[in-house]
Amino acid sequence: MMFLYDKYIGLSRLHGWRADLAMVLAGGVYALGFPPVHAVIMLPVAFCLLALAIDSARSWREAARRGFMFAMGLHTVGLYWLMYAILLRADDFWWLVPLASPGCALILAPLSALTAALSRLVPAGMGRLLAFCALWTITDMARVFVFSGFPWNPPGSVWEFPGLAGDVMIQPAAWIGVDGLTLLTCILSLAPLYGRRGRLACAALLAAWVTGGALRLTGTHDTYGHNPEIVLVQGNVPETEKISRNADIAVFRRYLALTRQGVTQGLRQADGRPVVFAWPESAFPGLLLEDDIARPMIMQAGQGAAAGIIGTLRWMEDQHWRNSMAALLPPDGQAAAIYDKAHLVPFGEYQPAFLPFHVVPGEGMTPGPRVQTWHLPGIAPVGPLICYEVIFSGQVTDPHDRPDWLMNSTNDAWYGNSAGPRQHLAAVRIRAVEEGLPVARAANTGISAIFDGRGHEVTRLGWDRQGVIVHALPDALPPTLFGRYGRTIPLLLAVLTGLAGLWCGHKRSRFV
Repeated sequence: MMFLYDKYIGLSRLHGWRADLAMVLAGGVYALGFPPVHAVIMLPVAFCLLALAIDSARSWREAARRGFMFAMGLHTVGLYWLMYAILLRADDFWWLVPLASPGCALILAPLSALTAALSRLVPAGMGRLLAFCALWTITDMARVFVFSGFPWNPPGSVWEFPGLAGDVMIQPAAWIGVDGLTLLTCILSLAPLYGRRGRLACAALLAAWVTGGALRLTGTHDTYGHNPEIVLVQGNVPETEKISRNADIAVFRRYLALTRQGVTQGLRQADGRPVVFAWPESAFPGLLLEDDIARPMIMQAGQGAAAGIIGTLRWMEDQHWRNSMAALLPPDGQAAAIYDKAHLVPFGEYQPAFLPFHVVPGEGMTPGPRVQTWHLPGIAPVGPLICYEVIFSGQVTDPHDRPDWLMNSTNDAWYGNSAGPRQHLAAVRIRAVEEGLPVARAANTGISAIFDGRGHEVTRLGWDRQGVIVHALPDALPPTLFGRYGRTIPLLLAVLTGLAGLWCGHKRSRFV
């Protein structure tokens, strides 16, 4: 064991390109903690190596470089699946395939470099470790300000194991959000570097975490009756087929047939609840709001349903495209509500001005103004969310008009059968816990699913399958602490942790 420890310390004291390589590898190892691998045991291995490497750096500049290289490994491995989207347009952008995830890592890595550099302001020891955890959390939260925001894979998401274990571990997000879980994850990941008291404190923290999660999970129960019977339609249309537009009529007929099948089943088991059916993001192969023939056909297929929620593109009078979701009402498919996606995907739906080449078709899209709540006749208030914007913690509901459930439509076919769709699904699950709201998710190629307000998976339809989910949507839980105060809570916790680190560092320096 001492031999292994000496080797570990030796790695942290490397310099030059050898240190860079060690940090990139450590960051890649850390990324194994994210869904769907959930190798949480690797987090202390990687994070402790980074902390020791910062300590052994000869200056704050060298420390920043080590934080930068760690983040390059972390995001390159964690976002490897971005290359699948480039492969769909490989004829034009084949040269971008190996650069997709490293390019995103290059944009995000300066935040980690800043964390490493600033932590050097605190003397080495417990104080610096606490300051490092606080700074890592704050800079991770700051990713919402990078371009249109890219808070993908927050470290707190590593605890979203499948089944009961994950349900227990993510419950504190109802109080402190996923960013609060990130702070706790950082603190626990550095436990091997603490003294005996520090490790005992970490054991107590973990025990309290599990106990609190179990108590919330068992202290709340699903009820049914207020929210609708939901029919989620998964057409399983490959993205190559959507891009080619050679099978639009066949795709439309497929969705009509699945809708008819699902609504028929839903009406049989609704027990007085309204039936609502939902298609995924951009599922309609055309401009739905301009098609006076298609809308009545859709509602005829869903005959008996109170509403249909359909993903579609729309062309605005201002000569801009919107990625939208429309709520259609019977009998003729009148659009009772329209929602435009508020958070666009950087490099996918809009093009940053600094790029010297063109990667987004046309001129990209224009975002909608903000999230909203729909009040549809006879249906509990619903918050529509399109694809990517469900990853934004604390920004998925109208703070002045809380919905009773969330409807997320998405098209993850761009990213193939990779970690990407699984990580996206994990974001949906943690939003349910944070807000105490059930979430229905309709995905084109999967994974469609329903989560209750505790983040417990009620049902799912897996990847690369065609079919429907028909299930009663659980009722909303009372507003959570995080739902009321949002990211102010984890930010305050991170600031307090940072102040504790400064105090510990000052106290130590007085006696050194």
